[in-house]
Amino acid sequence: MNTNHEVIRRLSKYRNVMRKMKELGLVKVFSDNLADAVGVSPSLVRKDFSMFNLTGNKRGGYRIDDLVSKLNVLLGKDKKQKVVIIGCGKLGQALMNHNGFPRVGIRVVAGFDSDPAVLDAEAPIPILHIKEIKDFVTKNQISVAALTVPEPCVQGMVDTLKKTCVKGVINFAPLPLKSSDGFLVHNMNMEQEIENLFYNIHFAETNPTDSDI
Repeated sequence: MNTNHEVIRRLSKYRNVMRKMKELGLVKVFSDNLADAVGVSPSLVRKDFSMFNLTGNKRGGYRIDDLVSKLNVLLGKDKKQKVVIIGCGKLGQALMNHNGFPRVGIRVVAGFDSDPAVLDAEAPIPILHIKEIKDFVTKNQISVAALTVPEPCVQGMVDTLKKTCVKGVINFAPLPLKSSDGFLVHNMNMEQEIENLFYNIHFAETNPTDSDI
């Protein structure tokens, strides 16, 4: 099944919302509740669920425990989610030490760099030489890597990773990359995101809507 990436994003959002509901002691949820929390229509929630035979009851709603368990399997959250960081400068090390990853079941298992000053194989999260990347990801069955390398190094690093078991990267470099068959790329251009935020604020201030008048 060629599932649209937007559907996968929504399923992930539904799951996160229901995990929080479960922490609050809730047992059941309705499509209206999930729609409000995610910002979509109730019919779209039901359509997304029906694609994967996730069923509920019109009067009783969906059981949160059952739905979260099934979504965990669909999204691969029932498996260990390990990631490596390639490029261990300030951004790379900030990602390595991000305390939000363990809360969602993601484990940063190693960092890689070519700078002797940052290499430390004995650290809690070891920082290894980039030459070891192929053997490490193969031995540890790593499928996802985060790239925080300088822009000129990005494409070469992706070409190297495509020859390993890595199936996707999160690219933090300003150079956008394209996904290909069997290899997914998520580009995270922070400069552009901040710039777009300024544009949106400026546009809202200089072009008021009817409700603002």
